[in-house]
Amino acid sequence: MNRGTPPLAILRGTPPLAILRGTAAAALLLALAGCAGAAGGNARLDTVEASGDGTLRIGLILDNTGEQSFLNDAQRAAAEAAVKDINAAGGHKGKPVELIIEMGDDAGQQARKLVDGKADAVVGPTDSSHAAAAIDVLSAARTPLISPANSAAALSTYKSGGYYFRTAPTDVAQASVLVKLAKDGGARKISVVHQDSAYGNDVSAAVAAAATAAGLETVSTTAFKPGAAQKAAAAAREAKPDAVVLIAREDAQGALAELNNAGLSGSKLILSDGAFAQYGSGLGSKALDGARAVVPGGLPSAAFQARLLAISPGLKDLSFGAEAYDAVNLAALAAATAGDDAGRSIAANLITASGGTPDGQETAPAGKTCRTYADCLAVLKTGAKINYDGESGHIAFDSHGDITAANFMVFTYGVDNRAVLTGREAAGRTAG
Repeated sequence: MNRGTPPLAILRGTPPLAILRGTAAAALLLALAGCAGAAGGNARLDTVEASGDGTLRIGLILDNTGEQSFLNDAQRAAAEAAVKDINAAGGHKGKPVELIIEMGDDAGQQARKLVDGKADAVVGPTDSSHAAAAIDVLSAARTPLISPANSAAALSTYKSGGYYFRTAPTDVAQASVLVKLAKDGGARKISVVHQDSAYGNDVSAAVAAAATAAGLETVSTTAFKPGAAQKAAAAAREAKPDAVVLIAREDAQGALAELNNAGLSGSKLILSDGAFAQYGSGLGSKALDGARAVVPGGLPSAAFQARLLAISPGLKDLSFGAEAYDAVNLAALAAATAGDDAGRSIAANLITASGGTPDGQETAPAGKTCRTYADCLAVLKTGAKINYDGESGHIAFDSHGDITAANFMVFTYGVDNRAVLTGREAAGRTAG
C-alpha cells in the first residue's frame, strides 16, 4: 500500500493512521471520563533521588492485531535498532540496555507483564483507545509510557500522574496546516465539513480557531454521520466558501462524493489526515483534481529505511518507525541525564532530554541539539544540556508529555484521484 510517491513503496500504507486513531473512540472517551488515573501530581516535573538497580530495561507494547498487525514490524525493528545504537555507544552507565517485547490486543495485560519484568520505561501502544489501560498500570508502577502513535487530543489531559508522553502529534496539530493550505490557495472564506465524532469535533474546533487567527472567515461548520453527508455538503455549498476542509475518518469517500455532487470538488477541497486515501476510480473523474491532503510525519531518511529493512527484510510499511526509534532513545537519554535507570528518574528528565520546557514555550533551544544517542551522550559528558531531535524531527515535550511541534507531508491529487507528495509543512503548538 502506498500513500504517494515516496522513495520506497513501503513508506506509509493506507489506511493504518485512519483506522488506528479512530478505533474504539467511544471506549476511549468512556475511559477518559471514568478513570482518574492511578497516580497524582506530575512526575514530569518532579525532583527525585536515584533508585534504579543499574540495568536499564525498556519495554515495548505491540498492540496491533488482525489486519493491522503489520504495523508491529516497523516499531519492533526501530526499537531494536535504537537499543543496538545505545549499546554500541556504551549502553547505560557501561551496561547493555535490555529490550522487553510484549504483543497482544490487551495493552493493560502487556503493561502488567512489563512491570513484572522490571521495565523502567515502556514504548507503545499504537492505538489511542488502548492507551488508558496501559497508562493506568504503568503510572501506578511509576513507569513512564512513551507512545509513538497515539493522537487523541483527550490524552493530553489524562490523569497519568505525569508518566505519559508521546512522540506523535495530537490530531488537532494539523489544524493550522489545513488552514494554511486554504489560505495559500487564495481562500478568504472556508466551510468545514466534519464527521460527528471525537476526532471530527476536536479537529473542526481547532480549524475554526486557526482560521480566525489566520484572518480567514469560517462561513459554515457542519457535522455528518457516516453514510449521511448529503445535508452537510449542501450546507457547505449554500455558504459559498472559497475552500472546504473535510475532516473525517469513516466514510470520507462518501462525504467527498456528496461534496462533488454539490459542486464542491477539485482544488476547493482540503482533506484531513483521516480522510486521506488513494481514491482512484472510487470517485468520479477529476473529483479530486487539485485537492490537497495532509499526513503527519515526514519521509524517513534513506539510511533509516535501510537500517529497518536490514533488521526486518519483510517490512511492508514504516509507519511509526521513526517515532518508536526516538521514543527508545529519549527513554535512554533521560536515564543518562538523570544518571539513574528508575522510572521516576526517567519521567522527571524526559522534558529536559527532549529539549522542551514545562510551559512549552521555546524562546531559545533548551540544550545543544544532538541527533543520536552517542552524540547526545557526548554532550552530557561535557556537563551541557541536550536537545534530542531524532528521526521523527523536532520533539520538545511540554508538561502534558506532548511534542510542541509537528511535521506534516502535503499531498496533491491529480485527475486520477490519486495523490502524490508535493510539500511539507510544520505546525507549532500541539497541545493546550
